[in-house]
Amino acid sequence: MKVRKAVFTAAGLGTRLLPATKAQPKEMLPLVDKPIIQYVVEEAVASGIEQIIIVTGRGKRAIEDHFDIAFELEYFLSKKGDNGGLKEMREIAGLADICYIRQKEPLGQGHAISVTRSLVGNEPFAVFFADDVIDSEVPCMKQMMAVYERYKCSVVAVQQLPRDEISRYGVIEARQMDDRVYRISGMVEKPAPEEAPSNLGIVGRYILTPEIFDALEHTQPGKGGEIWLADALRSLLDRQAIYGYEFEGLRYDTGSKLGYLKATVEYALRRPDLGEEFRTYLRTLSLG
Repeated sequence: MKVRKAVFTAAGLGTRLLPATKAQPKEMLPLVDKPIIQYVVEEAVASGIEQIIIVTGRGKRAIEDHFDIAFELEYFLSKKGDNGGLKEMREIAGLADICYIRQKEPLGQGHAISVTRSLVGNEPFAVFFADDVIDSEVPCMKQMMAVYERYKCSVVAVQQLPRDEISRYGVIEARQMDDRVYRISGMVEKPAPEEAPSNLGIVGRYILTPEIFDALEHTQPGKGGEIWLADALRSLLDRQAIYGYEFEGLRYDTGSKLGYLKATVEYALRRPDLGEEFRTYLRTLSLG
């Protein structure tokens, strides 16, 4: 069955970016002039996703407003004769078929996915972590869909990690099956570098079979009282194969301060209207 739907987890409190996220969703922080989550939605659409389900929480209304029609703003732009701005605003509102559901308590990514069960139904679906931005020639999720079509099993995105970052990720134990494709035999959550089974860490893109919902339902809360997706995936391994895919592209963890700054600078440098002038400005800075 084709992957038609995607779940976006966007209910987190964004504590790594406080105080900026005290009253504003981290997903709505701008990368140059577009909010983080818009880049991720655009990846989903470019991958062929037909419906997006965004899991939000209290204080996340700005996400819904961003992808909605802004009548007053469009009226103002029309009167001003700003046809370019008007076209862009209408394109944002028409990007995708989006629905929203609330996670009423911050009980973890696994729990956030579980609340979408009635909307996803009995079919495979994609999962995007809304603060993971991946820049690639072929959209990351589209790459993963090709792997899913080959194996008809859950697929998780992985990337090679520097040794000093391994303890911040779930790390897979796996056997390589093809170029960039691994069959997973185990997962270790945030291991010490010397205890990690590989240097391949799981990042915020997944294609999951509907059996994940039963696995999540029977997953006990872990650290912090949260339901961890990794725990549910480990239990799913007893019943079906799961593959890791080492995607082609650059990934930015915009949920961290350093990752957000790197993404902002690099996306600005790639812009044809800003890049050259911004590059010239950066060269004038004293780095001493």
